[in-house]
Amino acid sequence: MSGYNIIDAGPSINFFSTNKERLLFSVLGVLSAPEAVKIEILRKARQDKRFSAAERVWRKLPPSLLQILSDDETKELSIAVERINGVPYARRMHSSKDLGETMVIAHAAVAAEAGEDVVILINDNDGVHRAAAEAKRLRRLRNMGKSVGSIRLIHTVTVLEAAAGGEYLPDRAAMRNIYLRLKELDDGLLPLERTNLMRLPCWS
Repeated sequence: MSGYNIIDAGPSINFFSTNKERLLFSVLGVLSAPEAVKIEILRKARQDKRFSAAERVWRKLPPSLLQILSDDETKELSIAVERINGVPYARRMHSSKDLGETMVIAHAAVAAEAGEDVVILINDNDGVHRAAAEAKRLRRLRNMGKSVGSIRLIHTVTVLEAAAGGEYLPDRAAMRNIYLRLKELDDGLLPLERTNLMRLPCWS
């Protein structure tokens, strides 16, 4: 995958905590994260020992691999945040609940409106619905002849599917191992048998 890739805290901290950042970069390439996501990941890494490795991984990543997006208010970002959450930018920034998720979607919307094709890595159901609404809005704009980009949503399983059969997931055993490790950190992931990860064409 290539393009403008923005990560939410949930799925990215899981990959970083299991030291599978190279797998993530092999699929997505250069990543971008809002400042709110950085704060959320580092806070969670310090508060919960299950995620402690994520801070070490995060701090060693160079800007050539991980770009931090400023959450300072701009006209475009303010408009996007208010449209996504229904509250003014300043008020939204005073509440940390799901702030990283909001800023991921807002940054993606601003970039797409400027013509970028953006990929969002996000697992949270509410965040997925909000991001999907932005993607739909952009499709409407394109259908009206506007020169805008797009937003595409991916999640943990999407990344694993893309990496299957490659250097970091060469066989079913490797896939099973990493998925079960990720699921220990994210109870929102489906049981392995309810995914298609063990039945991918590359295993044939």
